[in-house]
Amino acid sequence: MTPESPTPPKITRTDRLRARTDRWLLRAGRLLHARGVHPDTVTLLGLALVALAALVIAGGALQLGGLILLIGLPLDALDGAVARAMQRADRFGGVLDSTLDRVADGLILGALAYYFATVDQFGLLLLALTGLVGSYVVSYVRARAGEADLAVRVGLLTRLERVLLLLAGLIVPPLIVPALVILAVGSVITGVQRLWFVYQHLDRED
Repeated sequence: MTPESPTPPKITRTDRLRARTDRWLLRAGRLLHARGVHPDTVTLLGLALVALAALVIAGGALQLGGLILLIGLPLDALDGAVARAMQRADRFGGVLDSTLDRVADGLILGALAYYFATVDQFGLLLLALTGLVGSYVVSYVRARAGEADLAVRVGLLTRLERVLLLLAGLIVPPLIVPALVILAVGSVITGVQRLWFVYQHLDRED
């Protein structure tokens, strides 16, 4: 049998957005690096803004929390740009960034779940928790597949789409319910899609 050619990497919407903004991000990264800013500092500043947004959301000010998140969103890309500007060779920054992304997801969706619990909106509480678990499953499958040298980029919702859904729901109150529904269902579907992809591509011969 002729060996199958490797499946080309899937180009995600995140990749397309990164390609369009890469030039500007790199310029900003070089500017910050020239001023002595370390990429880990940018990462931690982004987490601090997420934590502040989570506190505000837990207190019921969803729109204000969404605006704080929106302000901090560019930092999620800037840390990588600063790392490239300083030609950082170690991999710790990537591990830190990925870890704190999971923490950020937990803070925001956890804050939403807490708020919905305080106002007896148990349906929305369940949606927020489902979205949280689903987002963790999506990331976990990708990480474990990566340990087996399999790049998993398939799926309905990447982290970018999940963040944009949350922002839309927080800043525009009438959108919070549909945003959470799409986030919860989409995250579960993405987790299943990634598991199926791994099942199809990993060697199952023990």
